[in-house]
Amino acid sequence: MSIRSTRKTKSITTKATELAVAVPQVVAHRVTRMAIAGHTLSERDRKEFNLMIAEKKTAFAQACQAMATQTLRANQTLAASFFRSIWSPGGWGKPSLGNMAAEVHGAALGILDKGMTPVHRKAVANAKRLARTRLR
Repeated sequence: MSIRSTRKTKSITTKATELAVAVPQVVAHRVTRMAIAGHTLSERDRKEFNLMIAEKKTAFAQACQAMATQTLRANQTLAASFFRSIWSPGGWGKPSLGNMAAEVHGAALGILDKGMTPVHRKAVANAKRLARTRLR
């Protein structure tokens, strides 16, 4: 495994771990605020809950767009690699299945990383922000 793909894996692992820690914190804070607020929301609670919905829409739209763009790039790279292998001296026998599998694996990790980035960024920022915010 190359250094680059190892770094990418660590980046995805780190993001997933941070996301797994941040999300329950954010959910706990917001559910507690909902429980405390009851039927009558203060202006502060109304802003926070509207922000929550808007942030989710934005983060997931950004994630979908980033994954679609990365998928297009990965498909172009894989197609170019495939055609290079056909036209290279030695023809079809030249590329090894291991190399092709590594390329596909790297492409999948790239797509996952691009999709996770906006959601991770927003969730971790919210966890930090809400940790400083009083419930009442």
